[in-house]
Amino acid sequence: MKVNQTRNNTSIVQQNWVEGLYAITPDIENTNDLVEKVDQVLSSGVQFIQYRNKTNAHEQRVHQACAIKKRCQRYGAKLIINDHLDIALAVNADGLHLGSNDLTIREARAYLGKHKIIGASCYNQLDLALVAEKEGANYVAFGAFFASRTKMNTVKANPDLLIQAKKVLKIPIVAIGGISVTNAALLISNGCDAIAVSNSLFNAVNIPFAVNGFTHLFLVNP
Repeated sequence: MKVNQTRNNTSIVQQNWVEGLYAITPDIENTNDLVEKVDQVLSSGVQFIQYRNKTNAHEQRVHQACAIKKRCQRYGAKLIINDHLDIALAVNADGLHLGSNDLTIREARAYLGKHKIIGASCYNQLDLALVAEKEGANYVAFGAFFASRTKMNTVKANPDLLIQAKKVLKIPIVAIGGISVTNAALLISNGCDAIAVSNSLFNAVNIPFAVNGFTHLFLVNP
């Protein structure tokens, strides 16, 4: 590989490195209410936000994703779309998060190009993460580590999985599932690069305070 190609690839990896607090939107039908909460999250310093909505009609999802994309541009944050490649393309999102029943990573990469972020849910299976990394995922997500109010019928993951994953994976590791300020420290100390939070963030009485609480955990658990 030529030196310039190596530098370019390294630059892409650095730009797409997922770390810290990773916000995931809950199902909110009213766009104004959603955007108000997103503004609070992003203005508090969150750099990655995933638009996830399982209840709205397609047109409403596109509308909401577009509104969030504008806020991300304002604050210099990155928008990841959950599941829906068409929405990611429509709003020129920064990336796409894939589950087990979605497109393959290689298929998504063919549509999105090398500069976009692609994440993969790996539940409690390290072998899925190794395959995802090999196929070009930018990050993998494990969980649920705790009971989740956002997603029912989740697969239970043991926090020790993060220790094992950290030894063999070179891409960022995201922990997800029922994460709160009171239980996140264990996951961070076990090696995750980012924690994905929805309910404990968007339903917090004071969103900026919640963001600061999660962010502080990464400072005291390097």
